[in-house]
Amino acid sequence: MLNELQTMIFELGIIVVSSALIGTMFLYARQPIILAYIVAGIALGPSGLGLLNDNDRIIQFGQFGVILLLFLLGLNLQPFKLLTLFKESALITLGTCCLFFLVTLGFCLLIGLSLGDSLVAAAALMFSSTVIGLKLIPTTTLHHQRVGEVMTSVLLIQDILAIIVILFLNVREPDAMISAFMLILLKLGLLCLLAYLGVRYLVLPLFRRFDVIQEYTFVTALAWCLLWAETGHLAGLSYEIGAFVAGLSIAISRVSQAISLHLKPLREFFLILFFFAVGAKMDITQGGTVLLWGGLFGVLLVAVKAAGFMIALKLAKEKAPQELSARLSQASEFSLLLAYSALTAGLVSEQGMLFIQAATLMTFILSTYWVVSRFPTPISSASNLRKD
Repeated sequence: MLNELQTMIFELGIIVVSSALIGTMFLYARQPIILAYIVAGIALGPSGLGLLNDNDRIIQFGQFGVILLLFLLGLNLQPFKLLTLFKESALITLGTCCLFFLVTLGFCLLIGLSLGDSLVAAAALMFSSTVIGLKLIPTTTLHHQRVGEVMTSVLLIQDILAIIVILFLNVREPDAMISAFMLILLKLGLLCLLAYLGVRYLVLPLFRRFDVIQEYTFVTALAWCLLWAETGHLAGLSYEIGAFVAGLSIAISRVSQAISLHLKPLREFFLILFFFAVGAKMDITQGGTVLLWGGLFGVLLVAVKAAGFMIALKLAKEKAPQELSARLSQASEFSLLLAYSALTAGLVSEQGMLFIQAATLMTFILSTYWVVSRFPTPISSASNLRKD
């Protein structure tokens, strides 16, 4: 037990120190600091110096940051407004996902990947990153402007679709797929109802009674987030969806803004671990040609996603289609999760996995540069674009 604790402390120390050092160099070079965390992961992971070999533990740490991110997002959304946004964004999301699926499938078949690898890659790369999208948008834009509302609804619909795809990886019968989809909707509705009742009759009365003690509000909100994250996971959805439902249930109260402010530093720490894990998982010493094709397709995919979203948003007569299309132009953290699930199920080869990893990482890098250099973000090195 002691050795395991020492190893964990050593790993966390290495991650934080390397992220700070490389982050400092990136900021001096006026580069996005998110990329510094990914570079640190590549440098210290198995394909680099090999100081950190337990990627699973790093990913588990980073996953907590994603859970907090979705919880905080839910805290700042009104449930009824969210339903309206879903109705408005459903066609945009489904139409663009179909386009990106077909483009990816065609490219993979063209370079000689097997049909199985091509289908998994197409399914994995049609989504956009919730983490990067929300990390790079100013809080005021996310919560109070149409750009933030539309982006949030698109990303959440994509997350739900990604969960459905992951669940379908092990389902082979068409009838079973339909039943699984209906069951997901039923579970999601029940989860929302129970969380709402829990907040109304348990959490809010406690907050009103002990609201003068900030530590109590903090720990209770965190407990509520983790309770429903675990419930969502046990129900066959995901930790992220459970955390989002938990945040959404508290959004009916004015105390949600104070909770969001208290949890933000904790979220930032665990998101550093998430991006570090993305880099550490990338094995650049293997793959050869497949990695090159993956990187090349990552460049192409950013352009295709930007153009696809631009056209869809203009047809929907949304404001600021250029900014929205740029912010949604990358692949998703679900791309990697879906690929890992497919690899475990024996549905994709190691070559296909490397292609997805390389394409995803390239889209992360390019889209981050694009957004940080052109649009307001909390991490921009340019003072006129830095906005929290």
